[in-house]
Amino acid sequence: MFTKKQLAIALRYVDKLEHVNERFLGITHVNNTAAVTLKSAIEEVFNKHSLNISRLRGQSYDGASNMRDELNGLKTLILKDNLSAYYVLCFAHQLQLTLVAIAKNHIQIATFYNLVAKVFNIIGASCKCCDILREKHSAKVIEVLKNNDISTGRCLNQEMSLKRPGDTHWSFHYGELINLINMFSSVIDVIDTIIEDSLDYDQRAETDILIGLLQIFEFVFNLHLMKGVLGISNELSQALQRKDQDIVNAMKLVDISKQRLQVMRDHGWNSLLEEDQPRPRRKARNMKSSHHYQMELFYIVIDMQLQELNSRFENSELLFCVACLNLDNLFSAFNKEKLIRLA
Repeated sequence: MFTKKQLAIALRYVDKLEHVNERFLGITHVNNTAAVTLKSAIEEVFNKHSLNISRLRGQSYDGASNMRDELNGLKTLILKDNLSAYYVLCFAHQLQLTLVAIAKNHIQIATFYNLVAKVFNIIGASCKCCDILREKHSAKVIEVLKNNDISTGRCLNQEMSLKRPGDTHWSFHYGELINLINMFSSVIDVIDTIIEDSLDYDQRAETDILIGLLQIFEFVFNLHLMKGVLGISNELSQALQRKDQDIVNAMKLVDISKQRLQVMRDHGWNSLLEEDQPRPRRKARNMKSSHHYQMELFYIVIDMQLQELNSRFENSELLFCVACLNLDNLFSAFNKEKLIRLA
């Protein structure tokens, strides 16, 4: 396994023909990821290619604290040498971080993802389990097709599987949650098979506990809740990763996503409860439980997502002001008031 820490550097620049170019500059080894070390490595690479950091007009990193810290982060150290090096995070990565924050800061959602990870690990780590899952799900698809319970057509009813997504690949999480919902009954069957066939007492006990947790109302509720939240965020994530996406349109898309989340918060409670698959064996017992799911899960999770989007995309005014200098359509975006604010 490769264990060295490395720093990758890419540059975006405008050439003499006013074409925007992006070039991978190189990878350099670093002893640690402290901001001072990273800055020194960047300067070394720049010097090697006869580039001057004073000509830097923008900088973009991931959301780690050593990058964005206001006092000693890498962006601050570079700004001390070059006040023109504005700092803008990758929009797509910013979106991923909003979802990471929810998973880490809401204990019940964190527990939910731990359970999902266990399911993926148990089934995805075994070729035998994956084969059984595909067979069981295929048999059920064939059965419902015979009964005309689902639609047929091109790209429908494709073969599915469960794979462990990376910690920050949240667009991938969305697809896996969809698969888990569609294959839920088959997943339960496979876990039942593991309990019956396993010769390892500890594994049987752990799997028996897991299958019980998967079939309570709270897990199924969180499964559909996060599917809804990630569904809205997934469309935004796909749009932000397009290479031809411009800044103004990207910020508009963020606003649209926030509006859709607000609509979900205001009007989505009843429709969430009406989701018809999968169904838990145990349901919420009383109004107190209903109040918990609505107030402490549904509202809070959506509010956390909205707050994270607002805080992580707070530099929208700077970006809108810069966009006023866009040459397209004979400077159609020109706005004197915004340029004065920019100055």
